[in-house]
Amino acid sequence: MAFLTTMDITGSALTAERFRINIISQNLTNMETTRTESGEPYRRKQVVFQERALTFSDILKRKGAELQRGGVEVAEIVESQADFIPKYDPSHPDADEDGYVMLPNVNRAEEQIDLMAASNAYVANLTVLEVIKSMAMKTLEIGK
Repeated sequence: MAFLTTMDITGSALTAERFRINIISQNLTNMETTRTESGEPYRRKQVVFQERALTFSDILKRKGAELQRGGVEVAEIVESQADFIPKYDPSHPDADEDGYVMLPNVNRAEEQIDLMAASNAYVANLTVLEVIKSMAMKTLEIGK
């Protein structure tokens, strides 16, 4: 059963990292969005992970066994409160009276680094799944 628990934990991490990659992609896509529904420029979003809580029935099923963690999940998406980036462009429709347009607080380099970290975490979790699969197959071969 440890194989299944490990696969469940790894699966939750894969799901969370895929969600994080989607949010990073959304940030990169909206780097030039100067007006959203709220009337202000797009704000950078970040994903906050938390440990996935075990349910009471999970705890009861594991009585007598070492209690393991339940995996990871997305706790919330937070918007960055960093200042917007002013750009002088008097011809832009969203320019103020001084000719400045406020651009989103998204930094391309920072997003690319976050994307690489999320991608590496995703690949690492895929590797864990491959190792678990290999171990399970070896275990089945022993029983022959």
